Amino acid sequence: MKKNCDIKNTSECAGDIAAILLSGRQEKRATVIGLKGDLGSGKTTFTKALAKKLGVADTVLSPTFVIEKIYKLPAGKPFRHLIHIDAYRLDSAEELRALGWDEILSEPKNLIVIEWPERVKKLLPKGSFEVKFKFIDDRTREISWK
Repeated sequence: MKKNCDIKNTSECAGDIAAILLSGRQEKRATVIGLKGDLGSGKTTFTKALAKKLGVADTVLSPTFVIEKIYKLPAGKPFRHLIHIDAYRLDSAEELRALGWDEILSEPKNLIVIEWPERVKKLLPKGSFEVKFKFIDDRTREISWK
């Protein structure tokens, strides 16, 4: 599906995707969303909106320099943690594995959002959700998902 989203309705796109994720959950492992797009295309803005839709109370910040941030979700949600990973600064998939990837992936109550998934593609499970961001203009992005 494709949708053009400006800054104001990125939350609506995130809500659409959250509904899809919650309806088609894997119970054997974490749910993984790969966010693809150029720098400044809206990946972190989208993650902030998704976190808000799922009830994250903390301020969501880009994990560019720390690689990974973990946010606790409210009780009663299908997921316990939103794990936001930025693979941009990783040189290989093995660096992600060194950060505990296998452990976080094995927990079915984790929702993992990973920016720049193409950098660690060989570690992503089959059936991972993919969201693509295309820069249209200063205020508009095309967001597509499958």
